[in-house]
Amino acid sequence: MKVLVLGAGGIGGYFGGRLAESGVDVTFLVRERRYKQMQERGLRVQSIHGDLHLEQPQMIQAGEAAGPFDVVLLSNKAYTLTESIDAIAPYVSEHTVVIPLLNGIAHMELLWDRFGRERVLGGLCFIETTLNAEGDVVQTSPIHDAVFGEWEGGKSERVEKIEQAFANINGTMRASNNIQREAWHKYLFIATFSGITTLMNSAVGPIREAAYGVELTRQLAEEIVSVMQALEAPIKPDIVEKQMETFQNQRPQTKSSMLRDMEKGLPVEADHLQGYLLERAEQSGLSTPLLKVVYNNLKVYELKREEGK
Repeated sequence: MKVLVLGAGGIGGYFGGRLAESGVDVTFLVRERRYKQMQERGLRVQSIHGDLHLEQPQMIQAGEAAGPFDVVLLSNKAYTLTESIDAIAPYVSEHTVVIPLLNGIAHMELLWDRFGRERVLGGLCFIETTLNAEGDVVQTSPIHDAVFGEWEGGKSERVEKIEQAFANINGTMRASNNIQREAWHKYLFIATFSGITTLMNSAVGPIREAAYGVELTRQLAEEIVSVMQALEAPIKPDIVEKQMETFQNQRPQTKSSMLRDMEKGLPVEADHLQGYLLERAEQSGLSTPLLKVVYNNLKVYELKREEGK
């Protein structure tokens, strides 16, 4: 099976590297700067699950001839989605399956519009990872899982073939019978987790220890659930309780990737995550005051970042 991975950052570099390590035919589609970096250093992963070094990973830049590919893994940030779709378009044939590993839901409509619903699976991942100053992937979470599946549910023959091809990696890349529900649940967690950690500018530990940290985290989750219920998202009735348990069990030093991006002065996915929910809340006449505060904090960061360039 031939796989094209868009990007070789924290997500694409990690899962693409693990796939290549297991023997899957992987090609990375990367920008010029990353291409040169990987030419010099290869792809290096520092992980609590074992380090990895691909000395000569297969790479292309946008527009180069390559393929055909069976699977395209999208690991980009949402704010580069339009550019990313244009980059992968020449490599998506009638037999190619696109698997996005982005957070949120809004990207699905754009992918369907460009490639058709029949070529796009649902996907998500659970991992804590980043790039260090040298461009190496640093992976620190006990969980390093990716999930994919048919958006309308069930397990098709093509999904089973992909799952079999990905079965031997150091980590998990599994098929789901209900990827929609898993995607909405992940969206709830990441919008809450990134929202509260960026608002408090803190890892999980101090938030839990502060007087109202857990209460405010729950309030944010409940506001987001109210929006998702208005959208008739297939979420479980007890999902807030389950996710608050997960929040309580996080390691004290755990930070959201959005907070890590802010600490590095990088762009954030405010519009794709919290902004999308706020827009839908307003359309439904819902009151989401804490979500507004979270979103406004992120937009202030974006404005200050632009002014500082």
